[in-house]
Amino acid sequence: MREKQRSAFIAIVGCPNVGKSSILNRFLGEKIAIVSPKPQTTRTKILGVLTKDETQLVFTDTPGYHKPKNKLGEKMVKAVSSGIHDVDACLLVTEPQGEIKEAELTLIKKIKKEGIPAVLAINKIDTLNNKELLLSRIAAFSELCDFAAVVPVSAKNGSGINELLMELKKLSAECEHFFPDDAITDQPEKVLAAEYIREKLLMYLQNEVPHGTAVAIELFRERDETDILDIEATIYCEKESHKGIVIGKNGEMLKRISIGARRDLEKFFNIQVNLKCWVKVKEDWRNREGLIKNFGLD
Repeated sequence: MREKQRSAFIAIVGCPNVGKSSILNRFLGEKIAIVSPKPQTTRTKILGVLTKDETQLVFTDTPGYHKPKNKLGEKMVKAVSSGIHDVDACLLVTEPQGEIKEAELTLIKKIKKEGIPAVLAINKIDTLNNKELLLSRIAAFSELCDFAAVVPVSAKNGSGINELLMELKKLSAECEHFFPDDAITDQPEKVLAAEYIREKLLMYLQNEVPHGTAVAIELFRERDETDILDIEATIYCEKESHKGIVIGKNGEMLKRISIGARRDLEKFFNIQVNLKCWVKVKEDWRNREGLIKNFGLD
């Protein structure tokens, strides 16, 4: 007799740069959420679907909770709050050492207010030499919230990821699956393509420049009777001086960004990609409601 289906919607929350997207990618075995060493890489809620046997876990990867500096930042913080609302459980991600941040205290308050179960994932344990620090970290967070489980993990090498999944599966309930069993995300292919390009902007550019960029896909089309995917993208930045930095001397930086993105796109879509990128200026777009909406960040 076939077991009854089980499901759970789980919000992944935490401060910027703690590894929320890396954990989601580990769960799925695919990179649907871009990652970089820079904070605030994730701008909107990203949905990832993992179906194993009869259990389907639907994850919402949210932007890092931070103090906003512009309208885009305000929308990112709003996405976190709405991400916690109307889910079955939360996965709070933190680092293995340091003071508990004010943003983390705020997130715990929101979780407790919603009255939903939460699992704490202490990520980046591969960076920890003194394991006693991990024990004190667990004790400090456990005093603040009655977590359903506390699991030390490393998204980098996969340590503890299976144990974390087992704990999250315990929070599922008997319910039909909401997505096909082979689905991994609801992200449109154009959005995924734009994010892969933006990841390279974050990777190769310094300081504030990459955070002031957005990517719009102008063309996404597979050629008839060929295994070639044509993608044309426009990279928007806030200042003319930033445009010069993105393009680089003799176009070298834009070429580097395009080559890196193309390689990742070919790997994800499993097809040869012909990628063309242009750069344009939209001054102060992060404070302009219309542009934020046009770039799919509303």
